[in-house]
Amino acid sequence: MVKILITDKLAQEGIDLLNSMEGVEPVVKTDLSEEELAEVIGAYDGLIIRSGTQVTAKVLSSPGKLRGIARAGVGVDNVDIYEATKRGIIVMNTPGGNTRSAAEHTMALMLALSRNVVPACTSMKAGKWDRKKYMGNQLSGKTLGVIGLGRIGMTVAGFAKGFNMQLLGYDPFSAPPEAEEMGMKVTGDVEEIFRKADYITVHVPKNDQTVNLIDAAAIDMMKPSVRLINTARGGIINENDAYDALKENKIAGLALDVFPVEPPDNHRYVEDERALVTPHLGASTEEAQVEVALEAAEILSQALTDGPVENAVNAPALGVALSSSVSHYADLSGRIGKLLSEIAPGKLKKIQVEYRGRIAEKQTDPVTTAFSIGLLQKHFDFPLNFVNVPIMAKERGISVDVVKNPDAGDISSSFTARVDTDRVTRTVIGSVFGGTQLRVLEIDGFSCETAPFGTMMVVFNDDKPGVIGSIGSICAKHELNIATMGVGRSEEEEQAVLAISLDRKPGPDAFAELKKLSFVNELYVCQLD
Repeated sequence: MVKILITDKLAQEGIDLLNSMEGVEPVVKTDLSEEELAEVIGAYDGLIIRSGTQVTAKVLSSPGKLRGIARAGVGVDNVDIYEATKRGIIVMNTPGGNTRSAAEHTMALMLALSRNVVPACTSMKAGKWDRKKYMGNQLSGKTLGVIGLGRIGMTVAGFAKGFNMQLLGYDPFSAPPEAEEMGMKVTGDVEEIFRKADYITVHVPKNDQTVNLIDAAAIDMMKPSVRLINTARGGIINENDAYDALKENKIAGLALDVFPVEPPDNHRYVEDERALVTPHLGASTEEAQVEVALEAAEILSQALTDGPVENAVNAPALGVALSSSVSHYADLSGRIGKLLSEIAPGKLKKIQVEYRGRIAEKQTDPVTTAFSIGLLQKHFDFPLNFVNVPIMAKERGISVDVVKNPDAGDISSSFTARVDTDRVTRTVIGSVFGGTQLRVLEIDGFSCETAPFGTMMVVFNDDKPGVIGSIGSICAKHELNIATMGVGRSEEEEQAVLAISLDRKPGPDAFAELKKLSFVNELYVCQLD
């Protein structure tokens, strides 16, 4: 008998599904403390949670027969993934269950902003009848700018098309083929959306590139009649800049369902009735709760009864048995993928990897997949792995061309990755020396050998005297210790590349000071661990 513990409120349909399965026994125990959960967890094969249960290292310290954890929802930040993986416990999530509900909530907010639903309702409940004050706008014929063309963004676009809206889309790294097929104009320049859209909705993950994506500078490009909607992650729209813009009549409306801190500590939305706020209701529908409950029950019971493992966020670490050489190249390729995700900005157009020498004679699919995870991870707000990355890439119309050449060239084995975007073309070559030592050998044809670990800073610069000294002085000033430095230069082109390993990430002041150096053309900081 497979016993599954449920520690958060789960839709009854999910529990009923488990009860209907032969050999599966669900047990509901909610509101357990960390100590109580740690004490009982070892008696169960599986655990289903939502956001309330914290599965900490202490909870997993004596896991007993626990083999799988399913999160009924997307985020798994309440699970200690490292500890679970170390103990051989599969962790799964349900990323698809909330899509439609989140998209519908986006449309609800858009309509409410357009027709002044909330302030008009509040006014009427106060005994007033002011039709003129709350004159609205229709969606039909207006341009909707969709930033982020994943599952939710594309679903919103489909709904908006039904309202006869004009669709203008942008995705930071790749747009699915279906976008243009549905009549959307896809732009490679987010500023085009800022300038042209009547409504702007954001559906991108939160990362260094998207935090404050819409700030005062972006708002200055917009029409004063624009309305902004965020149901994705708090902080993608800079709250204070948006509230200031409302006050100065630079935008016509703002709808926020998510906040940098939840519950929010910034209450400026009370200052203006054109600011519409809801308490993170994107996935809060009865149907969504049922969908994620059913999906969590199904995927966990499958995994525990020797069926297929779906949506496993730690599948790569649990992994399949790989030869030592392939395993080390998979580690290298994942790091090169992360590096390229930073130094190759823009929308992806073409990706190619090449294996040369001994590694070309091996089964390299895991190496290519590890590279894809490293390259794409920052564009998703849930962990990518060997199971889901092919699906996520396919949805976005992304493919990786693979070339194998057993001719070793100058070294016995090497891995080369080339990424073409709408802004740059970048190539990185790496190898594994002595069977275990990971090295990046070249960046864009510049020889700059370095170890791809920790924080790496890549500088594309003019080749002139004083470069290393100036960068070193700024690093010393901000107490940034340089571990290694690879320098590649081209005397003919008078250009150079520096790949610098640092003991920590530069702060904003250090980064700004480095970027201001007259010889610096491009500066990137990449977190490889």
